[in-house]
Amino acid sequence: MAMGFRFILTLYFVSVFLCRTNAQTVPDTVLNCCEGDVLVLLDASGSIASYEFSHMVSFLAELLQPFSLGPDEVRFSLLLVGTEPRLEFGFETHRTQQALQAALRQIKQLRGDTNTEKALEMARDRVLPPGVPGGTRPNLPRVLLWLTDGVDPGPVREPMKELRDEGVKVLVVSTGHGNFQVLRQVVSPPVEDHLYFVDIEDISIITEDVRNAIIEIIRAERLQVRDVSSRSASLHWRPVLAGSGYYDITFGPIPSGAETSPGGGPGTSPGTSPGHYQRITRPGDATNAQLTGLRPGTKYKVTLRPESNLNILKTLTTDFTTQPEVLSPSVVTVSESTANSVRVSWGPVQPDSVQSVQVEYSALPTGKLQIAKVNKQQNSTVLRNLQPDTQYLVTVSAKHASGSERAMSVKVCTQEVLPALADLQLTTVGSDSVQVRWKGAEDGLRGYWVTWEGDQSRPSQAGAGSSLYLPPTSLSTTLKNMPPSARVCVSPVYRTARGEGLCCSAHFKDALTWGYKS
Repeated sequence: MAMGFRFILTLYFVSVFLCRTNAQTVPDTVLNCCEGDVLVLLDASGSIASYEFSHMVSFLAELLQPFSLGPDEVRFSLLLVGTEPRLEFGFETHRTQQALQAALRQIKQLRGDTNTEKALEMARDRVLPPGVPGGTRPNLPRVLLWLTDGVDPGPVREPMKELRDEGVKVLVVSTGHGNFQVLRQVVSPPVEDHLYFVDIEDISIITEDVRNAIIEIIRAERLQVRDVSSRSASLHWRPVLAGSGYYDITFGPIPSGAETSPGGGPGTSPGTSPGHYQRITRPGDATNAQLTGLRPGTKYKVTLRPESNLNILKTLTTDFTTQPEVLSPSVVTVSESTANSVRVSWGPVQPDSVQSVQVEYSALPTGKLQIAKVNKQQNSTVLRNLQPDTQYLVTVSAKHASGSERAMSVKVCTQEVLPALADLQLTTVGSDSVQVRWKGAEDGLRGYWVTWEGDQSRPSQAGAGSSLYLPPTSLSTTLKNMPPSARVCVSPVYRTARGEGLCCSAHFKDALTWGYKS
């Protein structure tokens, strides 16, 4: 019975080996098409002989060497298994192959017990979770590659299942033939592509097969649509052609209620509605294409087919929605308002679609309508000769080449005229009183604000002072109980603010007249 089982197991290994030796070689130029995070779990315990550990590290260096590293490509992390597992380096440590290869040459074996369970806990909690500091990147493939001799792996079924349930793809390379059932249960399906048994002296034989298996998982098959506007978009992809061949791109609106499918099968292709799709081609070394002639506010499906005589490559699809059409003006603002002028700004500037722009304005409620014509490339103008302290309705309108017109209005108020006080005179009356006289200001005056204070340079007068508000008909007042030296100021008060006032100082030694004239 035992002999029969070993015979069947041997046939299984041979068949897997023969199948893999025919695996297709992936050219180096294809390897930069990948993006994802790969954690290598390397058995560095005492059950691994020194020469065996050295062979594993050499295999690892050769396996990882062709990959393009970087924050937008592939990242590697290495976790060593021993009595106390150790994170040799994290995903963010090495961004070049030179640095990665140098780090691999410096690895020292831990020895001790094969504490794979604790290493997997570390991987689950600290290394593989997406979004945590030092962890994996969200929405990208995650791979766990376990290199082991297969001897006494410990209770790994449950932690491996947890990782698989969270989306981590598990691959195993074993240099021993024991624990086949355990290792078969921990890898991600299909088993024949993700489980490898090999003698340590022959481990280099499977390098290409393991690399291809990783590539199939982390191959960047996402199309990215960027810079989407109302009538154009930019399509980006990872290069999957080795400089030869070309990319066939079709795109068109998705009919209302239609479902999309990643495979672009019948009924979902942009080409199913004749006249409503476009087709463009890009050379084999291209990584982007500009999609133009789109409809505003429309959901599109785009399909990218890499055409090559060397390989059969997967067709990629994605959906995107164009922006609603924005007709100028979509925003109108006012600034730099004075008593007689105001600046009006609008946007966006669309010289290719706008034929003409004009600005209409009138005083509310029944002012005369005035029109200012401006160049279609302008985005602002200054309206002059306006009435002070007046509300205006300003309308910016644009005629578009499509025949449509758009207008937007805004209300703006000019500033109130605030004439300054023209004359101020003080006459002392007695020993502590002063008569204040001034000349009246312009229409719109609401009153006068009179203030006085003692000489602040003298401690005895510090804090002495007061103020009062007088109606617009008042042109004088008498202030009593003044300090020996006082400074008197009068300011005209208008509806929105005070005008510029005048100030004079009074000294109570002789009955003298003090004054200021503009």
